[in-house]
Amino acid sequence: MEDEHNVTVDPACLQEPPLAIDVIKELGVFGIGLFSMLTLMSLMSLLLYLEQCVYIYRKLPYPKKTTIMWINGAAPAIATMSCFGMWIPRAVLITDMVSNSYFAVVVYKVLVLLIEEFGGTDAFLKRYSGEMFIINTGPCCCCCPCLPRVPLTRRMIFWMKLGTLQYAILKTAMSILSVILWTNGNFDPSDLDVTSPSIWINPFVGVLTIMSLWPVAIMFMNTNSKLRSIRMIPKYAMYQLVLVLSQLQTSIINILALNGTIPCSPPFSSQARGAMLSQQMMICEMFIITVVTRFFYRRTYAPLPRDEQDDNQQNHQICLQDAKPDQEV
Repeated sequence: MEDEHNVTVDPACLQEPPLAIDVIKELGVFGIGLFSMLTLMSLMSLLLYLEQCVYIYRKLPYPKKTTIMWINGAAPAIATMSCFGMWIPRAVLITDMVSNSYFAVVVYKVLVLLIEEFGGTDAFLKRYSGEMFIINTGPCCCCCPCLPRVPLTRRMIFWMKLGTLQYAILKTAMSILSVILWTNGNFDPSDLDVTSPSIWINPFVGVLTIMSLWPVAIMFMNTNSKLRSIRMIPKYAMYQLVLVLSQLQTSIINILALNGTIPCSPPFSSQARGAMLSQQMMICEMFIITVVTRFFYRRTYAPLPRDEQDDNQQNHQICLQDAKPDQEV
């Protein structure tokens, strides 16, 4: 009696991702149009970023301009690496390594930018000296309202910077280690066995990510009310959106591919097809984020007032300027 559970599986569904030339050969008219459009979008993202870098270099002082260049480069860098991963499916692990390592540095740079907007560490300490900072924020302690407030000190700023800097260093180190193990045949993201390096590296990187996002969230939660005049809230929202799309969305698609929810489509296996869909979605999303981010950063803002007295004087001047046309009429 024939086994009812025997299922014929296309051999291509069990193979490695196809070579770039095999992908090109399989493209039809729609595929050529789609790949061309996505390549153009990634190229436009890169060109918009380079043009914005020229503007930032000319208009903003050092070191703020280098920090903003790093932050603005997140979406174009991810779009460019996704384009390479789309055309060369076997290089997805390397392109993801570059994208994730770059974004790990961006997390640190966002914290630095929040401090530099106040004039640097010394000016920040002078402005917030004696104030108590809320630390029960996500992603670590948002459900712990009983945590006490912590006084801002130079030591606290040091530990917050260290908490984000460790992610930039260790994430890059873990990514390089993963690629080295992959070239030797020891690293397979789909291998969930307890002896597989991926089952240990990925959770460790997840813990590092949470530890790095917490200091940035603490800093933003306690300073965003003073940074409304320079549009820091939408800037921070764009950073969060890049984080969710590049990390959470990619992880969800990979899990669906591992479970077989994303079907095999020769010459792509389920995992390779999931990676392809992730790269294509990422290019479109990062292109939109690049355009929106350019709107917020490609302009100069008035420097922040030094203290509350300056805030009141600035608000008084704004009110007088608004009332002046009415008086002339």
